[in-house]
Amino acid sequence: MKALAIDTSTYTLGVAVVDGGKVLGELMTNLTKNHSVRVMPAVENLMKECGIRPSELEKIIVASGPGSYTGVRIGVTIAKTLAWTLNIPLAGVSSLEVLAANGRYFDGMVSPLFDARRGQVYTGLYSFQNGYPAVEMQDTNILASDWASRLKELDRPILFCGNDVNIHNETLINILGNQAFFLPDHLGNPRPSELAYIGLKKEPVNTHTFVPNYIRLAEAEAKWLEQQGR
Repeated sequence: MKALAIDTSTYTLGVAVVDGGKVLGELMTNLTKNHSVRVMPAVENLMKECGIRPSELEKIIVASGPGSYTGVRIGVTIAKTLAWTLNIPLAGVSSLEVLAANGRYFDGMVSPLFDARRGQVYTGLYSFQNGYPAVEMQDTNILASDWASRLKELDRPILFCGNDVNIHNETLINILGNQAFFLPDHLGNPRPSELAYIGLKKEPVNTHTFVPNYIRLAEAEAKWLEQQGR
């Protein structure tokens, strides 16, 4: 099955074209640049380089969040538009699940992590079954200190991965001690080829009703609801 995978949920912009288990092409940057003006040229250039026409695609796969609110919306909107236009299935994959795949060969559990500011993180806990990430604890938005305390009770080795891990290193080590392990910095980017690999196994979603998984409200929206007494 030929598929296109798109991830704009963090600073990492990722696009991959796969044919079943074969990665035909992959493009990835980690820059503080506007994804909205870069992602479609990236898709077009990669597909051209791989010799794949849009009509040959059989599935669109997108990282559905959490992450940057704007970034997640960009990727999901483009993926939905492509799936609807081409009349092919759409699958969404947790952005944290994609990042967790970088720890596939760790002998323990994997906690992918995005910074959520004010001491908070977006994170979850994964193990691996037959080469695919399996959810041990659902993706959540939580204080890094509270997350580390919860993991401490498991008494298991935990591998933390992601470009934002260094922000919370001290907190994690202070609480978890030698339970905490960390991937090298160069393995901190979520790979679009992993997104594609996972997404090929995911059931299609309803293209029209599919929405991003932000996990928490945007700050402006939360303040508005608070003002309305909700």
